[in-house]
Amino acid sequence: MSINDLTGTVIGLAIEVHKILGPGLLENAYKQCLAYELKHHNILFSTEKEMPINYKDYIIDCGYRADFIIENQLIVELKSVENILPIYEAQILTYMKLANIKTGLLINFNKKLLADGINRFVL
Repeated sequence: MSINDLTGTVIGLAIEVHKILGPGLLENAYKQCLAYELKHHNILFSTEKEMPINYKDYIIDCGYRADFIIENQLIVELKSVENILPIYEAQILTYMKLANIKTGLLINFNKKLLADGINRFVL
């Protein structure tokens, strides 16, 4: 599956979750439901994947964890906040760099229309 097809599918699944749950829940509820949808659609993913830092051949586990790594091609970070802050954008870009994954989605479920809460990043 191409990265564009994959991101489109994941966005569609996130919209499905949002249609059913609506805004206002905690991030973990959306994470569990999106994981259900990914599994139901036979999309390979991992959750809470550790993102260690490689510093001069020294591996440091600083506690960074990506919400989803999908098909080893896409990082997805979920939020349920009033507004996306620059720190959230920096977070996903850092995870993409650490994982050497070129595409990421930052999805904020706390929006009346989910399309207003989706940001795509490419390195």
